[in-house]
Amino acid sequence: MKTSATLVLAAALLAPLVAQATPQSDMHKFQAYFRKRFPNVPFKDYANGVYAMPAAKNLRAQWKQIMEFPSYTFALDRGKRLWNTPFKDGNTYASCFKNGGVGIATHYPYWDPATKEVRTLVMDINTCRVRNGAAPYKNVTTGPMADIDAYVKHLSYGKPVEVEIDSPGAVKAFYAGEHFFWARRGQLNFSCATCHVWNAGKRLRGNIIGAALGQGVDFPAYRSAWGTLGTLAKRYQGCNKKVGAAPFKPESVQYRDLEFYQMYMNTGLPESAPSQRP
Repeated sequence: MKTSATLVLAAALLAPLVAQATPQSDMHKFQAYFRKRFPNVPFKDYANGVYAMPAAKNLRAQWKQIMEFPSYTFALDRGKRLWNTPFKDGNTYASCFKNGGVGIATHYPYWDPATKEVRTLVMDINTCRVRNGAAPYKNVTTGPMADIDAYVKHLSYGKPVEVEIDSPGAVKAFYAGEHFFWARRGQLNFSCATCHVWNAGKRLRGNIIGAALGQGVDFPAYRSAWGTLGTLAKRYQGCNKKVGAAPFKPESVQYRDLEFYQMYMNTGLPESAPSQRP
């Protein structure tokens, strides 16, 4: 009886604290964790991915040299050309997006009350194609889709992320993404946080692990491991495979909610896509 009463009392004490939790408070705590853990890393530098980590100090000089003529240059040029090429009806992609696509990437992904789902830029690019009489891209992780995605993100380069959570549906999607981020899965029983929170900045099999703060603002990215430009969904799939978990389909509800969560946690960081990563 005493134990039961104690549990009831503990639950009663914790209830007000749980009730006070909001996406905004979670975001502030998340960012504060990394500020405290890596006090010498400027906040905006987290947009540089693994190269923001103190352990990557010796790699930054080489990375900066690569960035003078990054491997994604030609893909970015292709994305620009595709963006400006008219569909058969005479419209271009710019006709589907506010401000012709300039500066819009900082608001992605977003909760759409009409469809009751999180929508990513990749989804809206394909929707634009269908609206203008073109077939949607089936490959949404590399190729033309990644090129266009990269170009639109580049139109917001340096602008701060400002994803909005302004409805019950958005809050629900945020917490679904948060659950995915912290839940363990696969043969290794790893979560996203296992590597990118608790072990951020450390080495794993010779590679430095990047921090969770900043993940997403730099995708699409050209990864040396891929030899091509790839979207964030491709990266999610690769991470799932590495921990021995079956990956979800690109642009699945699970990955879109995860992206929604991560980008909200990146509030205030500058868009830095496309990027060059190991």
